[in-house]
Amino acid sequence: MEGVGGLIVETEAYTADDPASHAFRGPTPRNAPMFGPVGRAYVYRSHGLHWCLNVVCGAEPGGAVLIRALQPVHGIEIMAERRGLADLRALCSGPGKLCQALAVTHAHNTLTLDRAPFALAAPSKTPTVAVGPRIGISKGVETPWRFGLAGSPYLSRPFPGIAKSATDWEGSRR
Repeated sequence: MEGVGGLIVETEAYTADDPASHAFRGPTPRNAPMFGPVGRAYVYRSHGLHWCLNVVCGAEPGGAVLIRALQPVHGIEIMAERRGLADLRALCSGPGKLCQALAVTHAHNTLTLDRAPFALAAPSKTPTVAVGPRIGISKGVETPWRFGLAGSPYLSRPFPGIAKSATDWEGSRR
């Protein structure tokens, strides 16, 4: 994972009382990190195929934010090799793609996100954030807890009614 990364451009939130959350039915061996200390990674396999990276957070146990998409900035060549493609917009435009590009696996589960191999930092300016329904769930669909940089071309899917433009978010790029 070291030497690769970028700007988080899309997330989805989940809480323990949310029927779409892995934490909804209480702690299990799989979701145990969601009930542990905040600021740690919760990494799980989706449909037995792709790893998904979440940030454990919230005032109450059982909360997490899924990292859905990333604008590649560092180590683009390495990420492209891992994904077997060169399209910059497709490298990290979904949770499974993002984990493959960053080489995130279950070995990263429960690791603290403020230490290597992770490095999180706040953006240099407050971006315009688009809000909408979460993707790929069947319960809690009405909860508008999908968040993304408005107009970013690196999203997993565009937000309805938001124009595709790089002008607003380009300035927050490092």
